[in-house]
Amino acid sequence: MRKIQFFDTTLRDGEQTPGVNFNTKEKVQLALQLEKWGIDTIEAGFPIASEGDFQAVQAIAGAVTKMTVAGLARCQKKDIDRAYEALHQAVDPQIHVFLATSEVHRQYKLNMTKAEVLASIKEHVAYARERFEKVQFSPEDATRTDKPFLLEAVQTAIDAGATIINVPDTVGFTNPTEYGALFAYLIANIKSEQPIIFSSHCHDDLGMATANALAAIENGADRVEGTINGIGERAGNTALEEVALALHIRNDFYQATSNIKLNETKRTSDLVARLSGITVPKNKAIVGGNAYAHESGIHQDGVLKNPETYEIITPQLVGVQTNSLPLGKLSGRHAFVDKMQQLGYQFDQEETNELFKRFKELADKKKQVTEQDLLALVADQGRSQEDGCELESVQLQYVSNGHQGAVVSIIKDEEKQVASAIGAGSIQAIYNSIDQIFQQQPKLLNYEITALTSGEDAQAEVHVVIECQETNEKISGIGLDFDVLQASAKAYVQASAALKNRGVLV
Repeated sequence: MRKIQFFDTTLRDGEQTPGVNFNTKEKVQLALQLEKWGIDTIEAGFPIASEGDFQAVQAIAGAVTKMTVAGLARCQKKDIDRAYEALHQAVDPQIHVFLATSEVHRQYKLNMTKAEVLASIKEHVAYARERFEKVQFSPEDATRTDKPFLLEAVQTAIDAGATIINVPDTVGFTNPTEYGALFAYLIANIKSEQPIIFSSHCHDDLGMATANALAAIENGADRVEGTINGIGERAGNTALEEVALALHIRNDFYQATSNIKLNETKRTSDLVARLSGITVPKNKAIVGGNAYAHESGIHQDGVLKNPETYEIITPQLVGVQTNSLPLGKLSGRHAFVDKMQQLGYQFDQEETNELFKRFKELADKKKQVTEQDLLALVADQGRSQEDGCELESVQLQYVSNGHQGAVVSIIKDEEKQVASAIGAGSIQAIYNSIDQIFQQQPKLLNYEITALTSGEDAQAEVHVVIECQETNEKISGIGLDFDVLQASAKAYVQASAALKNRGVLV
């Protein structure tokens, strides 16, 4: 039986989602969870893109122990050198080199002839192979490249030392029939003395990313690339959790396995959703809130008699549990640490002390602390430490049918800063005060409130996306608290601090 490799690009392609920005600590946290889920290769980032990306790739390379860690590079020697610098200490490093091959990209983006493209592929793949044992090449926009030239580009890369060929549907243009045939064509016509791994990379512009990826597997692809929850540029990427479950549930058809541990699927999805600020739709396959809900009376009757009548996937298969976490205000430090280790977290003494303190504060307010609460607690703590800013207090003056007033206090770089402002509503007053502290005027693009659990003691999780009006850079922030206004302030402080730390002046 074939084994399909899973290549995760949540931290690279997924982070290209407008408004999504993971800091280094969050990227390491996500990488460790992806390793636990069973990912074979993680694309940790684009090392040449920024100092932050370089540091994150380097940190992930030093943190994971099982996964291959890949870095993206253009066909430029400086990109390849930067990737090597970030990855050379990884247990199993890989470089992912790409160059566009379609006519529209060659003419309007690269201004290169076919001969120049082939020469660049040959030179830079060979250069990468001198530094990396594992070299992956991607002909960008492959599905809009004429087949003979695509084959020539792929053969050139293989002859230069590439052992992995990715065939990207960069703009989500193809369909399962065409995409599957493209893999069959390339595999039948390439010449190589060593085995070549073919990989799919699909975007979801026409809603066919998962179907296209499965078509590639049917036609010889041994690797699938994608992201958790399908996040990514424009309409996103292949949702890896969908492919993993399809291979498992329809094993009779695909006759393929993977290293994915399915019971870690929901936890992985939830972590990505929380840190990215991209909420999973209720009707999302595999991990959506309604994926295992039955409203119709006929469906309910069938499920009660035999769940297989309307459920092809059991909730437990993907890690959806119905029981709550048995931790509360009487729980001790040992029980807390043990549970966090079960969830896959390892903290040093200082981090454990701070998290346990916040857990006890939470347990005093909640009847029952759930796993969702703990995961959110960790995420919230990580961002506060990374950005160097913490909301100390919010004071409001509420006037019915009038302007609202707010006084906000923030600990910024270990100094207390206070500002006050008015607004048409309480949120606007709070955000105007925060803008004064950071001396910026970003545009608020998105504001969402989500209840983490049900019941009157549920915590509010607020996601915001702000935009620098001069550079159009988008930054997200997440805030968690029992009080919606406090959570709203935390989210805006987090986003504002991240914007300021990136050196973006508004």
